[in-house]
Amino acid sequence: MTEKEKCAAGLLYDANYDKELINERIACKDLCLEYNQLKNSDSENRNALIKKIIGKAKDHICIEPSFWCDYGYNIETGENFYANHNLTILDCAKVKFGDNVFIGPNCSFYTAGHPLDAKQRNEGLEYARPITVGDSVWLGGNVVVLPGVSIGNNAVIGAGSVVTKDVPENSVAVGNPCKVIKNID
Repeated sequence: MTEKEKCAAGLLYDANYDKELINERIACKDLCLEYNQLKNSDSENRNALIKKIIGKAKDHICIEPSFWCDYGYNIETGENFYANHNLTILDCAKVKFGDNVFIGPNCSFYTAGHPLDAKQRNEGLEYARPITVGDSVWLGGNVVVLPGVSIGNNAVIGAGSVVTKDVPENSVAVGNPCKVIKNID
């Protein structure tokens, strides 16, 4: 089993020393750098390049620079997706966004995690868990979403939150760790 296959299966895998994964990250980051250097007025090339980076993107997608991801092919965006400046997606596993998702500036989505065991961690091993964000979700600025989290439809995540557990649909959640503070009627 390759390291990429181990990752996809949710097993510990070697992301730091595996040539295939390293080369894929380098290629993706080169595309991200190119995207980040395009003028905002160059919407045709920006749209074409972001769709080259993102694995599956609907027609109406806007990601303000700067944008960084690991592989790109594990990211899926729905229709009417908007992300403000400084979006980071560590997409070692799938990261799926529904329709009408709005992301504030300086937000991060981390599918990668590392073992608690120092020996395994020092060997460069990690694991990846998918992240799912439903339809009509709004994430305020400086939100961090950790591996394996699902955020339900119509949820609002307050600025500065660290989302460590699933957030149900139709709720407002805030804090570190992020907790539901009210339901949306």
